[in-house]
Amino acid sequence: MVSQTRHDLAAVFGKWLQQKQWQMVTAESCTGGGIGYAMSAVPGSSAWFAGGFITYSNDMKHHLLDVPTFTLAKHGAVSAETAAAMARGALANSGADLAIAVTGIAGPDGGTDEKPVGLVWFGLAWANHCITWSQNFEGSRTQVRKATIDEALRSFEKIT
Repeated sequence: MVSQTRHDLAAVFGKWLQQKQWQMVTAESCTGGGIGYAMSAVPGSSAWFAGGFITYSNDMKHHLLDVPTFTLAKHGAVSAETAAAMARGALANSGADLAIAVTGIAGPDGGTDEKPVGLVWFGLAWANHCITWSQNFEGSRTQVRKATIDEALRSFEKIT
């Protein structure tokens, strides 16, 4: 079940989208659809939530979101370059007005010194714009995923 706080974040995001008359789409890796779940839990979300792509594997990132294979090979799945490509691909392949993408290492394994467990890259694309940023979240796999979803639900604040 979506917590009230997460529900409130999604509702505020939805209200912002409605005011702009925009539809949004998600491109999710480490959250496995959690952002889309939170958005679609808000009554009336069909007015502003178009849907989402769950692209856990590199192959799915490439095939569904057009993330170049050279980007994945050179920078890895958890990178600014991949987050940006995921967001742009989701935008291009959905007809939505805004795309939020997340790709990270939720753990408990898979981290390195360069890319530790808890590192998540975000991409936000709209019109001819795309921004990326990263966060390093602490805690268990579940805590990292929840923190990632919450950060994504606040992402619209970066363009207001």
